[in-house]
Amino acid sequence: MKTVTLKELGQLLGATILGDDSLEITGVATLEDAASDQLSFLANSKYRAQLESSQAGAVLLSEKDAEDYSGNALVLKDPYVGFARVAQLLDTTPKVATGIHPSAVIHASAQLGKNVAIAANVVIDANVIIGNDVQIGAGSVVAEQSIIGSGTCLKANVTFYHDVIVGQNCIFHSGCVIGSDGFGYANERGNWIKIPQTGGVRIGDNVEIGAGTTVDRGALSHTEIHDGVIIDNQVQIAHNCVVGQNTAIAGTSFLAGSSTLGKYCIVGGGSGIAGHLKVADGTHISGSTNVTSEIRKPGLYSSATIAMDNKSWRRNTVRFRHLDELFNRVKEIEKKIKD
Repeated sequence: MKTVTLKELGQLLGATILGDDSLEITGVATLEDAASDQLSFLANSKYRAQLESSQAGAVLLSEKDAEDYSGNALVLKDPYVGFARVAQLLDTTPKVATGIHPSAVIHASAQLGKNVAIAANVVIDANVIIGNDVQIGAGSVVAEQSIIGSGTCLKANVTFYHDVIVGQNCIFHSGCVIGSDGFGYANERGNWIKIPQTGGVRIGDNVEIGAGTTVDRGALSHTEIHDGVIIDNQVQIAHNCVVGQNTAIAGTSFLAGSSTLGKYCIVGGGSGIAGHLKVADGTHISGSTNVTSEIRKPGLYSSATIAMDNKSWRRNTVRFRHLDELFNRVKEIEKKIKD
């Protein structure tokens, strides 16, 4: 079990310490569940009532919330960011591999860096380059001419097709597929003719991609995921898409082919972006939104309707179909009134 003193945490976070700085912390927990050797946090005022009754050994607080608190605390600007950093420090998640398992199949031409760990039944194909301190989980496959940067981790059953290049300190969760074929076909008198997808995938540093997510390879040029991008579970990134730096995409969303998502964007769960569109840097797309035209100006965009009882929804759906007709009628009435 890892332990760290409140003093050490204060130095790590640049926080002001209130109370016993020698207190040893072994983990993090919610205000409601924390024990006397754990650290908690208050980042939302609606949980303030839990603060006084919490059994936490210490709490991360903002200056405002710390004014009337008599217990041990670390005071800093953003308690939630502080919590994330402490959680990383005390993380007990086991490594996906230690050493190189004898059942792993590693091509003679593959290049492995220092301290690489490869679990059971992994396949490393020809001309693959793996950097230092990489971990590859059980059952994963890394196909020809792929490159994995130092410190990157592939959980169990991750698949990299050929010509996938990944930067440093990335995380790929179980079941994700990187470099699968894009959905490219030509139609000849009703018959589909497959177009070989000859591009690759290029992923930057500090990227995390969730379980069951797919990133298709480019048709001719590459699909690109830039530094710091986080992508949730079961997301589809189609061929030749570009996802800008530090953008976040929540679960079950999709980007259709050749769409470009700017830097520092947030895409809510279940959203879709149509093909060949550009979305401006800093755009926030709320959940279940369908983007069907280019977004040139950053802001908050939404399109999903709210939940309602089925009878009302059916009635309003019928009315929605007549919205254009109603608009024209109102416009005509307004013109008559004006005349």
